[in-house]
Amino acid sequence: MTALGFALFDTALGRCGIAWGEGGVVGVQLPEARESETRGRLLERCPDAHEAPPPPGVQRALEGISALLRGEASDLSAIALDMDCVPPFHRRVYAIARTISPGATLSYGEIAARLGAPGSARAVGQALGRNPFAIVVPCHRVLAAGGKVGGFSAKGGIATKLRLLSIEGAQANGQPGLFDGDGAFGFDPSVAVAHVRASDAALARVIDAVGPFRMRLKRTPSIFVALAEAIVYQQLNGKAAATIYARVCALFPNAHEGPKPEQILRASDEKLRGAGLSRPKLLALRDLARRTANGEIPTLAEANSMEDDAIIERLTEVRGIGRWTAEMVLMFRLGRADVLPADDYGIRKGYAIAFKKRELPERDDVLKRGVRWKPYRSVASWYLWRATEMGAES
Repeated sequence: MTALGFALFDTALGRCGIAWGEGGVVGVQLPEARESETRGRLLERCPDAHEAPPPPGVQRALEGISALLRGEASDLSAIALDMDCVPPFHRRVYAIARTISPGATLSYGEIAARLGAPGSARAVGQALGRNPFAIVVPCHRVLAAGGKVGGFSAKGGIATKLRLLSIEGAQANGQPGLFDGDGAFGFDPSVAVAHVRASDAALARVIDAVGPFRMRLKRTPSIFVALAEAIVYQQLNGKAAATIYARVCALFPNAHEGPKPEQILRASDEKLRGAGLSRPKLLALRDLARRTANGEIPTLAEANSMEDDAIIERLTEVRGIGRWTAEMVLMFRLGRADVLPADDYGIRKGYAIAFKKRELPERDDVLKRGVRWKPYRSVASWYLWRATEMGAES
């Protein structure tokens, strides 16, 4: 494949790559584990390309890709693609795939039918598996039969595919996210930071060192999905947990929306264990699903009218869900203003750094000091975590 140049660019998914030739974009590379690997993968496909500033048309393309991955409306259908080296059948598949709008999907079989070759679903899948124009030709919007997620050749596999579908689904529904208030706290962060700064001179020094408050909420379609993901992630590193959680989601139709309680209850132990769940996590997921189906777990709408302690009490009745997990849901899913996870190691370590303590403080010490940060202890907590990070770097 002949290319004139390539460039790397930042997106919400990580650092991507784009290569171009005389006829337009030659390839788009989704992020690998390291920038050097992303560059290497792009150069495997485009060995003659040289790193260079992108020309205006390519610059508009990478800006459009970046906007789409931020969850913003972005039409990529007009991006010129150089398909000189793309087989004719693949071109036809890619042309149909480019008609799929963000938030919508087609199956491999549906694309085959639109091609006038209803028996070619497997060939459609193979063509999309070799798609060199990731995101611009949105192969992530093509699913297997029955709404199953199907495969995905980019780094992260189906976990990356589910993330892309989730980002686009939120934008296509005309919502800021997958639940009310996602990305927008129920308080003014600037007011909260000013209050914490004025209430505690020592913590004010941490705020000055860290800089602006950059905490972001994580999207979720329901508290059930948030807790299901939390259960899977317990005691695993992020990459392994993301892979297992994606496999669990992929067991069911509309995987990018997360599993539903009735799906977990109907699935066999063998099926769930086959996705990589340990037996304790399987039992915890089933307990969560049963309690949700019985109405014991609040919906997002119900949680909006509940006090923090009441939510914690309800969530910690679930097998495998402790206070810390419930507090993380309050902070990072619901955007609550006044959460202080005093048992968290990072909070205690950050406290010791901020207040120049030789030993980690006891829980009661953190809570006692935290009284002055109310009603914005979530903001104080975020800065204490950042203090821990800064201490580790120094």
